[in-house]
Amino acid sequence: MTTQTVLNAPRGHARKTHPSELVAEFSMNALRGLKVVFINMPLRETATPNTPPQGPGLMAARLRMYGAEPTIVDLNAYRLKDKEAEARGLPGGRHLSLQEAEVLLITHFNRHGEPDIIAFSGMITTLRWQENLGKVCRRLVPDSFIVSGGGLATEVKTPLLSWIPELDAIADSEGDDVILLLANEVKKAKERGRGTFSSMTGSGSYIGDLNGKPVFMYKGDRPNNLDELPFAAWDLLHEDVLGNRVLDWYIGTPVWGLAAKNSSATPFSMERSLTTVSSRGCPFACRFCFRGGQGERNYGIRSAENLRAEAEWLIKTYGVDFIGFPDDNFAVDTRRMKTLPEAFAELPFRWGTHTRLDEADERLIPMAESGCIYIGFGAESASEHVLTEMGKGGFILKRGTVKINGFDFPKTMVDGITMARQVGIHSNCTWIMAYPGEALEHLKTSVAFILWQIEEAARGLISGTPEYENAVASINQRMFVATAYPGTEMFRHPKVQSLLSKHFGIVFGPMGDPLPNEALRSYILELDDATKVLHGTNGEPINFGDMPLDIFLEARDCADSGSIDKILNM
Repeated sequence: MTTQTVLNAPRGHARKTHPSELVAEFSMNALRGLKVVFINMPLRETATPNTPPQGPGLMAARLRMYGAEPTIVDLNAYRLKDKEAEARGLPGGRHLSLQEAEVLLITHFNRHGEPDIIAFSGMITTLRWQENLGKVCRRLVPDSFIVSGGGLATEVKTPLLSWIPELDAIADSEGDDVILLLANEVKKAKERGRGTFSSMTGSGSYIGDLNGKPVFMYKGDRPNNLDELPFAAWDLLHEDVLGNRVLDWYIGTPVWGLAAKNSSATPFSMERSLTTVSSRGCPFACRFCFRGGQGERNYGIRSAENLRAEAEWLIKTYGVDFIGFPDDNFAVDTRRMKTLPEAFAELPFRWGTHTRLDEADERLIPMAESGCIYIGFGAESASEHVLTEMGKGGFILKRGTVKINGFDFPKTMVDGITMARQVGIHSNCTWIMAYPGEALEHLKTSVAFILWQIEEAARGLISGTPEYENAVASINQRMFVATAYPGTEMFRHPKVQSLLSKHFGIVFGPMGDPLPNEALRSYILELDDATKVLHGTNGEPINFGDMPLDIFLEARDCADSGSIDKILNM
């Protein structure tokens, strides 16, 4: 089978039998003795790690149910505060270097034994790390089966096998069941003879040979019942092989707030916090968003009773006073919202989550009654035109607009912010600038909405007082730069494809899909920070919006310097 045949393998590679049905046939000792290490890749260096890797934690817990011996190396947890970090302007610390990460892996393998499976987990922003660690891991453990799953593998799919030739497989979409199927096949192959996976070619996930070895694509799916999944194996992060209390780092870092440096702001604090996802997928289709790693538009939830059980466990085991539910869209199911007050009754914690502003209606009342004090809303823009371009207009604009301070704001957005304030929930909006179709006048509308939020938060307070300053600081004024991720509708936008062809040499086929060549790889390597302005291979900045480049860069400087009000005078 040729390289191109492998790269053109069906992107879904669908199974006839649901993975859960195959797992149901496993005995409790099916994976006994199999060593699996998950390597969680570093994310944005300037953001303090505040969300432990739940995907690897859940899969590790599943593997232990069947006798496997999983471990986790969480490279994203480390932020070293030294002279190098200081010189680079990183007060929160820097990532481990590749050499430091290798030393950590060597120490880990020496302590826990050579892994049979090495599983990379990371978003699309982690391509460079995965390429480098692929080489390191193959050199350190030449007989290990290396697989990549999560956002990067799900968005890129089979071309990743060519870009990281050390990989034996990719896992597409949700991995709860396929990690078990993969582990079972690897275990049987190793029992037949160490160092060869050629006996796995009868697997339904085998897609051909690449560079002289068989490669595989495991297609994930939603477990039949999310309530039946074990809670994440956080004990694997209690202490790393160097004696670092990794999980304590997460617990001591606020999930949201200015200290988190994740475009959130809060008027309250938390002492000990952890996170858990309560739902998967999102039924909506915003054009800039990729949800493949969480089930795309297939929305599924855990019951309120199951959330209570985990909250009780987290409170008892780790003493948390705040739990974050960083779902894509928590409040879709109104029936679940109504059951939360009873489910969370008498539990000593507060909580927060993410949802949409068009869902910030009466359902916020039971959320507040059950202890919710924070909601992150993906507002992205306050411009009617841009919201329509983003694919968010249908629901956000259903109530029309209302004029405030000379600007037309979507009434749904105004009502949502107002409703949250009335029930005592702090609302935090995230914003995107320079989306295709956004002119300066549209950006000014978003800025004006942020300034209106500040007016509302500071109403009745005296300027210059600590109370006033805290109120102002509680409103997020940061903005992401519109970024075109492969797999999104935005990536197919004619202007986006024209700019990507010009600046990176990406070639698009007749159906709008990019050719999986070096040009696409080079572009993905640039996607490491959604707060930065992208630059093409010639060093020229890229602006997907409709503002002239000089105006875009001036507006971006205002946003980066915390002076968004100056945008109104441009």
